[in-house]
Amino acid sequence: MSFQRFVAMRYMLKRKGLFALITTLIGVAGVSVGVAALITTLAVMNGFQNDIKEKIIGAQSHILVFGYMSAESYPQKIAQVEALPEVVGAAPNIYGQAIISHDGQSIGVIIRGLDPVQEAKINNLNTSLVEGDFTFENPDEDTPASLVLGTELAENLGVDIGDDVVLISPQSISTGAGMFPKMKKFRISGLLRTGYYEFDNTIVYAPLSDASDFLGLKQGVTGIAVKLHNMNQADQAAAKIQQQVGHGYAVRTFAQMNSTLYAALKLEKTVMFIILFLIIAVASLNIASNLILLGTEKLRDIGIMRALGASPKMIRGIFMWEAMMTATVGIVLGLGLAFLLCWIIATFDIVELPGDIYYLTKVPVHMEWLDVLAVVGGSYIVCFLAGLYPAVKASRVNPTDAIRYG
Repeated sequence: MSFQRFVAMRYMLKRKGLFALITTLIGVAGVSVGVAALITTLAVMNGFQNDIKEKIIGAQSHILVFGYMSAESYPQKIAQVEALPEVVGAAPNIYGQAIISHDGQSIGVIIRGLDPVQEAKINNLNTSLVEGDFTFENPDEDTPASLVLGTELAENLGVDIGDDVVLISPQSISTGAGMFPKMKKFRISGLLRTGYYEFDNTIVYAPLSDASDFLGLKQGVTGIAVKLHNMNQADQAAAKIQQQVGHGYAVRTFAQMNSTLYAALKLEKTVMFIILFLIIAVASLNIASNLILLGTEKLRDIGIMRALGASPKMIRGIFMWEAMMTATVGIVLGLGLAFLLCWIIATFDIVELPGDIYYLTKVPVHMEWLDVLAVVGGSYIVCFLAGLYPAVKASRVNPTDAIRYG
């Protein structure tokens, strides 16, 4: 053990006086509380972010290829995409805009055409059904085509399974009496809840053929949806898919399609990190004040060590070791407290969320090691900087004056 570390440990463990003990405990407690609060908050925010991402991806896909494909060409495009090693599966997709009307009430929606069997290869939309089904089977030609609505949209329209609604296309059709909007009657066959409000309130799901006919696509599709083995490799896979489908098609990853939401989540996490990190910064000021008090208290000791041959660098080392040991104790206690709090929040229903709003009843917790390392590393840096001034000040003490007046 080095001389500096030995003296620093002795000063830390064997300081006399209640006030000195209290200031040391305040410095340790401040760091530990700051570390615990920051790690716990980041873990909860990560949990909510992951939950939102799972809901979005569970109702969409990892990659979407946009561009009109005829009834003859899209099966070939799907086969080309599925041949890539990164791809789990692909399915035809139709996206369009419409107005849904029922009992005098109209709402703008996104109509999505899909094949339930192929859709199951790319997401878990089938498991989001709370009532009815995705079979889209019509008993006879006189029965309206099937339509699946989100629960929020169905509630806003005041409809349920078996009710008829009318979809109005922005495209117009020409008749002898002039131009009229294209309209088609649908019958609600199912209700689903993805857990993401924007989807449940704005998207309606129709059979692929009916959606294509309603939007005037002549049994073609507006693109294909793709699921990957590893969603974190979406950018690399998107580049390969672009080469496979060729020019004239736009390939977008799930992050690009929801860039505004992901940017907001990232900004929120960054701002929260900065705000809560101020707690650790304030705690480091307690460490600095404690070291200044230590320098005053041990003035005679510093003078004697200087007289016996200790260099200013060694005196600085003693105070820096004191600062870093205080920080280490605080950080270790903070980590233990953070792990305990995260376990309690994840295990017990301490904070109950309204299920009808958040679609989950417990606060989600997901701790990422990069966040933990960032908090620990940042805490050490701040505490190190806090110890610089007291250390430099103590090292500049004149040995003669320190022994005489200490």
